Amino acid sequence: MGLVDTHCHLQSQRFDVDRATVQVACLKALDWIVVIGDDIPSSEAALDLLGPRIYGVVGMHPYYAKDFDDATLECLRSMAATEKVVALGEMGLDYFNEYSPRDVQALAFRHQLDLACELNLPVVIHNREADEDCHAILSEYADRLAGCIMHCFGSGPEYARKFLDLGFYISFAGNVTFKKAIQLQEAAKVVPLERLLVETDAPYLAPVPMRGKRCEPHYVAHTAAFLAELKGVDPAALEAQTTANAHQVYRIPKTA
Repeated sequence: MGLVDTHCHLQSQRFDVDRATVQVACLKALDWIVVIGDDIPSSEAALDLLGPRIYGVVGMHPYYAKDFDDATLECLRSMAATEKVVALGEMGLDYFNEYSPRDVQALAFRHQLDLACELNLPVVIHNREADEDCHAILSEYADRLAGCIMHCFGSGPEYARKFLDLGFYISFAGNVTFKKAIQLQEAAKVVPLERLLVETDAPYLAPVPMRGKRCEPHYVAHTAAFLAELKGVDPAALEAQTTANAHQVYRIPKTA
């Protein structure tokens, strides 16, 4: 069992010039990838990429919560019925970039969580500088969710433990490898292997030693290697466990 990238944006315009080449490279290096939407157009673009070893997630990022309405909800419901769509997201709260008011973000977040419960789909969560509110909302839904991934985790060990206590998975991207990311690295240390995921969030947050370049899905190997060293575990064991975790939370058969 090899590595997977549990969260990338291969439909991003930054891949328009060489998407096919990047796709070949990442599927040569990885078992499978998940392409994540953050609004209706990018979710539709994610669906266009679905195929062998490529899965999709559809949802509305908190940046665009101000545009969320009944039509958005029905569009997500329809897209979620597509074969190989494995979750809803990315959804959540962002208090660093408040492109939508906080109360509007919370409402769009709740609507998507309600839909996920209705459809029995796991969710992919974006949480930036909104720990308390994000945890409070998710606590209301935890018992009803089919699964939950705290994507590109950016908080400290205190909230890592709190989200773990809700039964969630914690996913780390390339920023955990940055020299000054001490708090994030301390958070990674408290996450048990059986609840750990790795991702790229490509084209963003390329890990060391690729930092400064456009991130690509197969760069997830650098993040996995860093986490193995940080946690003092065998790299092969970390790769196998994080991939097994990804199969479990996304409910993708290991024979797929």
